Amino acid sequence: MGKRITTRFKPRNVWVRDMVEGDPFVASSLDVTKGMLKLQAPKQSLCSVCKGGKMLCGKTSCPIMARLGAFSKMFQGVKGTNIDGSSPPGVFVGRFGYPYVQIGPLTPTFYGNTQILDSPEQWFGKSIDEIIGYRSQLIRGMTPVNVRKPWKAGRLLDKTRELSLAEHYVETEMKLTRRPTKRFYMNGDVQPIGPTAPMEDVDIGYIRWNRHMEKCHYDSDLKAAPATVKLFEEGLPVSSIMKAFSMGSFGVEKNRRLVPTRWSITAVDDLLGKHLTSKIKGYPTVNQYEVYESNYIGNRFEILLVPDAWAYEAYEAWYPRTLWNPSEEEVAIVTDWEPYKGRSTYASMGGCYYSGKLAVLEHLERERRQAKVFIFREAYPDYILPVGVWQVRENCRNAMRQPSKVFDTFQSAIDNIMGRLSIPLEKWMESGPLLRHTMTQRKLTDFFH
Repeated sequence: MGKRITTRFKPRNVWVRDMVEGDPFVASSLDVTKGMLKLQAPKQSLCSVCKGGKMLCGKTSCPIMARLGAFSKMFQGVKGTNIDGSSPPGVFVGRFGYPYVQIGPLTPTFYGNTQILDSPEQWFGKSIDEIIGYRSQLIRGMTPVNVRKPWKAGRLLDKTRELSLAEHYVETEMKLTRRPTKRFYMNGDVQPIGPTAPMEDVDIGYIRWNRHMEKCHYDSDLKAAPATVKLFEEGLPVSSIMKAFSMGSFGVEKNRRLVPTRWSITAVDDLLGKHLTSKIKGYPTVNQYEVYESNYIGNRFEILLVPDAWAYEAYEAWYPRTLWNPSEEEVAIVTDWEPYKGRSTYASMGGCYYSGKLAVLEHLERERRQAKVFIFREAYPDYILPVGVWQVRENCRNAMRQPSKVFDTFQSAIDNIMGRLSIPLEKWMESGPLLRHTMTQRKLTDFFH
């Protein structure tokens, strides 16, 4: 369980997806031959697994991310060290140097309703340029904190935590020790962040906490996991829960800890995913094979629900010259999966595995059904920079909102999916054990018809 298989091969029809709108089966016989497939050791596919965050190549900084430094030219100079504006609200907890990390508010230099600047749930359908525009306006103040002794940060921590619990945008004033650095921080898990600078002090205006978060915050006997689930069931946006979770706002009082933003995103997705998985296992299976699709900012998702007990497999296929596959010629496929009992190790593809899973589980919970789930993702060269795992979650949510295509057999459903993707079936099968098993194994019930 949890074995990572990365497949690399040369595509012939990279842009075939643009030709298949009229004929859903045109792509099924295109692209590559079996002889082009190469199975590589993990070190041969470091970029698609590392995504600029783990430094698996041994370098002190990621050369791909360094090239993206060109985006810094888009920043306008910030005059002085006093930053006044309306925080969306937004906060950020860094991870470098853990357990000694940098925390602080995110705020622009203007007032008004700035909620959209830090609300990924509102970004679906926006262009990458628009998303960069939202994020580049947020200046991040930083103060060092020991995550195991957060109280030592005093007032700066308290004010930042208050922002994480806010229900609306908050007037915020930051006093910085120097002018913000013009750089654009990005990785595959966290949405981009604009200029940064050390923070000397912060003041916030009138603030109204979300009443559900306030209740969980003051319940010092309520553990963080049930608090997270409770807020989710109250209908709070996942991104809002993540902010408060990262600031150590929940949990038994003596055990509360700050959690780096990157880790908190995956932690919340995973906690909610496990909660929903336990619920949907008590429901009947879907009646037919259902296919859902979403296509946004250079990412195509095809989702297949199979009438069977819960199991899950996710694929990422990164085309040449995409962010996490700098190869000039070869496609890289990364796969992770889990059986009915779940998995005990962290998914190698990172937060995308958990965010996609959560989106599909939300749908299954609404329908009171369970299924064996496959998510196929093709990331194309027009996905020019990583915007965070929220795009996987929202892409999959968008797919599950669309009317499903319904099929009577697995073969007809998978044929339709392969007609929408430009990588043929055998490449996916050779990468993922669950799909391969589903395609090749028969059940006793198959002989009862």
